[in-house]
Amino acid sequence: MTAANPMRAYMAVTAAYWAFMLSDGALRMLVLLHFNALGFSPVQLAWLFVLYEVAGIVTNLAAGWLAARFGLAATLYAGLGLQIAALVALAQLDPAWTIPASVVFVMAVQGMSGVAKDLAKMSSKSAVKLLAPARAGALFQWVAVLTGSKNAVKGAGFLLGAALLALAGFQAAVWGMAGVLAVILLAVLVFLPDGLPGRMKGADRWAGWRSHDARVNRLSLARLFLFGARDVWFVVGIPIYFQAVLSDGTAEGRREAFFLVGGFMALWIIGYGAVQAFAPRLLGGKAQSETAIAQKASFWAGLLVPIPVLLALAAALADGPSPWLTILLVVGLLVFGFVFALNSAVHSYLILAFGAAERITRDVGFYYMANAAGRLVGTLLSGISYQVGGLPLCLATAGAMAGISWLVARRLVDPRQV
Repeated sequence: MTAANPMRAYMAVTAAYWAFMLSDGALRMLVLLHFNALGFSPVQLAWLFVLYEVAGIVTNLAAGWLAARFGLAATLYAGLGLQIAALVALAQLDPAWTIPASVVFVMAVQGMSGVAKDLAKMSSKSAVKLLAPARAGALFQWVAVLTGSKNAVKGAGFLLGAALLALAGFQAAVWGMAGVLAVILLAVLVFLPDGLPGRMKGADRWAGWRSHDARVNRLSLARLFLFGARDVWFVVGIPIYFQAVLSDGTAEGRREAFFLVGGFMALWIIGYGAVQAFAPRLLGGKAQSETAIAQKASFWAGLLVPIPVLLALAAALADGPSPWLTILLVVGLLVFGFVFALNSAVHSYLILAFGAAERITRDVGFYYMANAAGRLVGTLLSGISYQVGGLPLCLATAGAMAGISWLVARRLVDPRQV
């Protein structure tokens, strides 16, 4: 079943996804910067996001089945509703609580937010497979626009979260986001057109969570290590390093550091999203065969590997923080973002191209389960590697994970590759 007006349905799904990702980016930056300012260690900060990623692993497996049984609109509404509930719960955090109590509480709330995010993501991405026109290249183009715009919006969310923390404070920011998201949920309920793909055949049994297509399984494994390579520096290492370098320890200095760190993270995500949106054009046009795009997945995965390795070497050779190292890190990580975005865009197309229409929610769910597993591993290693070996070890770990992703991506083209 397809929507009577596919373009209207696509636009409604995209708008809902934008609203969700704006709040998701803002919430992550709020939590990271707020608790870092309270004196949490890198490992404690990483623990705050662990349940968020664990929830993503479980949710992506369950979400495909739920969407197949109850429809994509239902899982999209559920994702938005759970995010509102998570924000309301986080507003109840009491500054008088001990650090262990605060960590456990925020982990639980972030877990709820992780469930919400992956319900919304799976619903939106699966809807594109079913709504995209049948003409050559349309699926690649629609996926690129949805994914690229989503990441640009999430980047704006990072900046929004940092700005709200500096200007309004933690609790006011959280309550404000919950209120705005509630209004957006009501608007989506009113304006989402009838006919968004609903329940699919063969959805009654909880079975077949792993794809029968070896290409889907290989792509999912490559995705796991690709996102691990990003999050191992992105979640804790670089934000905390930059905040330490940019803040002079005063209240005013901390506020300025909030803006600068949030601004960089926003710029990185917005740039990443822009590259994804233009990926079909950058990669040689949208009307390409699956084989040609799979070859590009292997090529761009290989280009990603040396970037964090060289940055790790520079950080190891530097005699502590310095202006030239900070500039090199900013430039190097922006280059990493460009190459990473093309890798991610190719993956986002291939999972929908490889996935069978009759079980697309299950294949997409399995793929994003691997994505969440990579983020979980990257999140844990981000805190651990930064605390144990500082920035050099953090970036070297990213290089190792990018290397494994490249080895797996080579098998998308030739299964005999190691």
